[in-house]
Amino acid sequence: MQYLENFLTSICFQVICKQQDAPGSLNIFSFTFSSNGIDLYSVVVLVIDIIVLQIKFWFTCVQSIIQTFLPKEETNVQGEAVLVTGTGHGIGKELALQYGKLGAKVICWDINEKNNQQTVKEIKASGGKAFAYTCNVMNRNDINELADKIKKEHGFISIIVNNAGIMPCHPLLQTTETEIRNMFEINVIAHFWIIQAFLPEMIERNQGNIVALSSCAGLFGLPNLVPYCGTKFAVRGIMSALTEELRHNNPNNNIKLTSIYPYMVDTGLCKKPRYRFPNLMKLVTPSDAAASIISAQRTGLEEASIPRHFVHVDKIGRLLPRKAMRLVNDFLDTGVDSDL
Repeated sequence: MQYLENFLTSICFQVICKQQDAPGSLNIFSFTFSSNGIDLYSVVVLVIDIIVLQIKFWFTCVQSIIQTFLPKEETNVQGEAVLVTGTGHGIGKELALQYGKLGAKVICWDINEKNNQQTVKEIKASGGKAFAYTCNVMNRNDINELADKIKKEHGFISIIVNNAGIMPCHPLLQTTETEIRNMFEINVIAHFWIIQAFLPEMIERNQGNIVALSSCAGLFGLPNLVPYCGTKFAVRGIMSALTEELRHNNPNNNIKLTSIYPYMVDTGLCKKPRYRFPNLMKLVTPSDAAASIISAQRTGLEEASIPRHFVHVDKIGRLLPRKAMRLVNDFLDTGVDSDL
């Protein structure tokens, strides 16, 4: 595509130069301009940019549609150092166990030392490599000190999974200040500190993967989860903006960022799930969720929901009138009841 653009620009530049040597003016698309080389060149370049944009746009659309139906090759994580937060239970524990079985060296972070040690014990029992570190992700100093220690002990951390999170489930007016602040500290702010601690080396090497756990609650709002939805929408925005920042800073950027939107997962955080059609909208097991997240990371997806089709349903739903989608949501009657 770049060759085509350069080739067309070169031809038009030669035409303009010849036109400058001849009397009169140049007519392009029924608009007559003076034979001022700078003005003509700018107009021609703009026309070429528009043509090339259209070619690239439709080529990319067709390519993306085709790739959707093609099997994606998964990268090998054997021997890679993988940092997972919240490994004491739930999705984080399953992520650690499954990365361990794939041959990765798993760096386990959790505030619960006992549970975290148990996760590491299980990984080692199955022949994997794992190391437990107690960390309060609400404390930036703890994160930075631990990050420095881990780099010295394990070298380059090539994969980071920001999984730690909390999920109080009750109406906004019954949610305390402490709950709201803790939710944002753990579910959102910690992402900034962890990314700032490990991203510089990724940029230096131009390699690495950062996976962030958002939620289907980061795609659409839900009653009894107002602050939680706010945190998960925030994670989605962070990852989207960081992807663009890295791309603009380095057109050849090879650092992959993946946002994950799980549906309700049976980890104990979602204490009172509600669904009208259990077989259609049942809880996802932590094991299935972890397998889906690892697959998304290994295939380099920018975003993935669990189940996969949910993210596409959300995109289609945004094209429809909001009232129409609310009718569908009310019919499905799926959500989380207050745990108070």
